[in-house]
Amino acid sequence: MNTWKASLSMLTNTAILQYLMKGVVFTLIISVVAVGFGILIGSVLALVRNYCNSGRTRIFRWIATVYIEVFRNTPLLLWIFICLVFCPTPFFLDRKMFGLNSAADVKLLFKGAVALVLFTSSVIAEIVRGGLNSVAEGQFEAGHSQGFNTVQVMVYIVLPQAYRNIIPTLLSQVITTIKDSSYLANVAVIELMARTKQIMSSANRYNGTGVINVSDVFVLFGFACVVYFVINFTLSCVVRHMQKRMKEGAKKPADVVTAGQ
Repeated sequence: MNTWKASLSMLTNTAILQYLMKGVVFTLIISVVAVGFGILIGSVLALVRNYCNSGRTRIFRWIATVYIEVFRNTPLLLWIFICLVFCPTPFFLDRKMFGLNSAADVKLLFKGAVALVLFTSSVIAEIVRGGLNSVAEGQFEAGHSQGFNTVQVMVYIVLPQAYRNIIPTLLSQVITTIKDSSYLANVAVIELMARTKQIMSSANRYNGTGVINVSDVFVLFGFACVVYFVINFTLSCVVRHMQKRMKEGAKKPADVVTAGQ
């Protein structure tokens, strides 16, 4: 019982809580960056794979297909280690930034984020492609008949409909990306899981017992589990709410027709 009290006392330590909450912030930042760039790159890949079907543009479709299939069908952890070794870092990152203790941590953060972006963009590309395929081909003809060129049809007609159709799936991928960011703890990037492991390795200095106890594992990793659960469960509720509203919206036209009859 005393060991449990000693372990729980770590969560009342302001310095430890601040350190862990900074990890939560880094987790969210990395996830937002990965999803943001993932949507941008994934949208381009999806458009290229779907519509570059003839002539010289076909080679771009092959490149997009290879990119998507290679990254989507291989482990994220593999690409984290590959980026750790081979990914170059911009010169302006060669200094302390973002509240990190050294330039090395900044570089690790950048390389980890690159790996997550590469992996996430390949998954989002297939999600966006599914949204594009859900848009009726008649939308292209309707757009052209109104004087829009192909780019305008894509930007103003097709993509808005595609994105609206994939919102629930895209939010589910955001949840997955937040969880996947914990893989970065393997390369010492200072997100939540990495910081939890660091506190765990020196728990004997903070729990007052002088040794690392089994209860320390449950308390520290249990705290991380609760944080991940709260974030992802909130997003899951948002996804379910949006899916419910979309189903209700899809039923309304039918109800109007029935009422008219």
